Amino acid sequence: MTSPVSPSDHVSPRAALPAAQYAASRHAAWLGAAAIITDEVGRVLLVHPTYREDDSWLLPGGVVEPGEHPHVTCRREISEELGLDLPLPAVLAVHSFSPRHPDLQPGTHCPGEVRFVFDGGTLTPDQVEAIRLPREELSEYAFLETRDAVQRLRPVDGQIMLAAYRARLGNTATAHLADGRHILDVPALDRHDVHVRYRPLWDSPLHRGPVPGQLAVQQAWAWCFVPDGRVVLVAEPGPRGALPMLPGGTVETTDATPEDTLRREAAEEAQLTLADPVRLGWVLDETGEVYGGVGPNARLRLAARVTAIGPGAVDPATGHPFARLLATPAQAAALLGWGPPGARQAQLAAETAGERWGLPLARPAAIEEVPAEGMRLS
Repeated sequence: MTSPVSPSDHVSPRAALPAAQYAASRHAAWLGAAAIITDEVGRVLLVHPTYREDDSWLLPGGVVEPGEHPHVTCRREISEELGLDLPLPAVLAVHSFSPRHPDLQPGTHCPGEVRFVFDGGTLTPDQVEAIRLPREELSEYAFLETRDAVQRLRPVDGQIMLAAYRARLGNTATAHLADGRHILDVPALDRHDVHVRYRPLWDSPLHRGPVPGQLAVQQAWAWCFVPDGRVVLVAEPGPRGALPMLPGGTVETTDATPEDTLRREAAEEAQLTLADPVRLGWVLDETGEVYGGVGPNARLRLAARVTAIGPGAVDPATGHPFARLLATPAQAAALLGWGPPGARQAQLAAETAGERWGLPLARPAAIEEVPAEGMRLS
């Protein structure tokens, strides 16, 4: 019978060295653990430590103690820092930090660090209310849009946070990073610097009946389904990153119906050809501020079937191309930042697509980019 061995026993001829000499020859590094925790509309939880000279913020987490596993560290730190006991169902990112990185504080003798970033899930309002901070260590916490969160984190910490959160949103494999950069293929959300498009909850509820006659329809957006049950999102680039949205847009005076608006905007933004748009309902915009303060108006929500996706092109309204992403309806709702009402709307859209066109419920999959040359759809 052979004795069990560890993979680390098969490293190099140095394994024949005396034990103490061999141990001294092994690389040493710090270990850290942190978590991506969000609220119901997708904002990321950061904490403000009292002990940092540069006033930067952190993800909840901390230093792995001797003999401790990173996931144990993360649960312990979350309990100590927030007063919460959270499951950590997945590793979102593993990051290797070199001792020569410019974000290292001067005078810190760091041999390098390996940090594990776990999925801490989404907190309910009751859990948010239950957060209790150790005031000697943390002065405050905040749920922030990722575009604001990166401004409060050290640059490398912001890169780690974005990669980990996008791995969760995009259902991609664990992100492997070195000094804040992907070492494997860059996923679509990272490639286009896509952020959650957080919106206040005025975007709900969804009214299922006809639009009242006194309300003008100012907007028509749609859940546009491809044959496998996924939907197309478009992401508009900007100086602070790209923001995703459903295809559609503002109803123009030249559009005979909101459905005509949808067809025109989907073709311009994403080069989509749509068939059989069906109204799911409408949401109330009480002020119409974005339309020049026109007052109460309706924003229409539809579902439509995509029959063709053409080659990528420049959007005539903006002068640049939009990124075109394929996501499950649930992933799309999370990226849109509509919270639980958005998740319910996504489910309604998926059920409508199944009943009306016989489309399947989309299986969990990684968010993908529509190829530049377009797609042939059966």
